[in-house]
Amino acid sequence: MSEERVGPLRYLYKHRFLILRRISQLTIMVLYIGGNIYGWKILQGNLSSSRFLDLVPLADPFAVLQMFFAGAIVGVDALVGALIILAFYAFVGGRAFCSWVCPMNVVTDFANWLRVKTNIHREEWQLRITRKTRYLALTLALVLSFILAMPAFEYVSPISILHRGLIFGMGLGWTMVLAIFLFDLFVIKNGWCGHVCPLGGFYSLVTKPSLIRVNYNKDRCTECMECVKICPESQVLHMVGKHSSIVNSGECINCGRCVEVCNDDAIYFTLRFKKEEVSHETK
Repeated sequence: MSEERVGPLRYLYKHRFLILRRISQLTIMVLYIGGNIYGWKILQGNLSSSRFLDLVPLADPFAVLQMFFAGAIVGVDALVGALIILAFYAFVGGRAFCSWVCPMNVVTDFANWLRVKTNIHREEWQLRITRKTRYLALTLALVLSFILAMPAFEYVSPISILHRGLIFGMGLGWTMVLAIFLFDLFVIKNGWCGHVCPLGGFYSLVTKPSLIRVNYNKDRCTECMECVKICPESQVLHMVGKHSSIVNSGECINCGRCVEVCNDDAIYFTLRFKKEEVSHETK
């Protein structure tokens, strides 16, 4: 077990990944605002299509995929940008976009925090929706893109609406964001990100080979199950209490909440191909 930490330092340590995620999300948002309003060259554009340092193209691979289905001619910059982003998440970061970049994550996390504080999170009070719904939404987005000859999800995406709204002004976009917030607060825990969002479904499918992984060491575990309780994708921790394993599922968003709440140091970030030393001490 890690050395006891007290006071503010303990609080910071127990929320280290949450704090880093908020810093990441805020920094990215500020850079986009600076790029679009003040002409900064670090990040210009939006989450769908942008340029880094006015040189490297970046693009949302799911948006580009919808464009293909819509029959649009995709420019070289968009294609290269999509491949860069896809390669990073698929082979390095996993589904980190959802927890370290996406602005909607702040909204849904706040809704989840309120659920816990107000006891709305009780299981018997929430709607039952399978997590496979996001894959149906993903399929529907591609089918509609083909039928309507336009990237269907991009026109209604609360992610894009919130991101553009924070840069240029929300307008009526706040109603969509509010709807997602209320959905997560009153209808189902982690409803949007964990059950419905087609972009999350897309990244779940393509990030399984990623290098950065959460590892579980059963020999250190006291089976308090706090990690499973707090995980927004609790199904990925199916091995807890059973056997040591890395989290192989692409549905893990690498948010680090399970790592933060584990007082046994039984869960931690690792690299997929790194050999871990396993203790066989008897508890």
